[in-house]
Amino acid sequence: MPELTEDRTFRHDDWYAEELVDRHFVGCEFFHVDLTEAVTRGAVFTGCTFGNVLFNASRHVDSAFTRCTFKRCNLFEAEFTGCKLVGSTFAQCDLRPLTVAGGDWSFVALPGADLRGVRLTDVRMREVDLTGVNLTGATVTGVDLSGAQLHGARLGGADLRGSDLSALDPTVVERTGAIVDPEQALVIARALGFEIG
Repeated sequence: MPELTEDRTFRHDDWYAEELVDRHFVGCEFFHVDLTEAVTRGAVFTGCTFGNVLFNASRHVDSAFTRCTFKRCNLFEAEFTGCKLVGSTFAQCDLRPLTVAGGDWSFVALPGADLRGVRLTDVRMREVDLTGVNLTGATVTGVDLSGAQLHGARLGGADLRGSDLSALDPTVVERTGAIVDPEQALVIARALGFEIG
């Protein structure tokens, strides 16, 4: 059984390079906690709040952060592999450079986020809020973006190959130099009203 911690508040704790394995936190609050170089494996955070938390160079494997709020957190060089972040919200966070491989980030809110150069591969991001995000030069490959809100997104130079772009309105994004595959090009052409002969 995972170790369960409920409704606790952690302030100014130093968890530098801690290993959180099979821990379960429900409704907890973390303020000014240092999780630099920390590792989570199979850890679950449900409905938790993270304020001014340092996730620098942290590694997260098969962990879940569902319906969590991240505010003014630093995720410099953080890596998420096979993690579930369904319904979580990021506000005023430093998210570069970030690496996400696999997992489920559906219904995540990242409006206006600076995601230049991040790597998002094979992630499910259905109905994610990417309104006004800056994905310039980012790698967004094999990502399920069905139903995503992409209005005002900056996709210049981004590698979008293999991602579901069915929700993309090419007229309301910045797209110069974005890389797509032939199949996606057909989807975009249809979105612009072209008939493919």
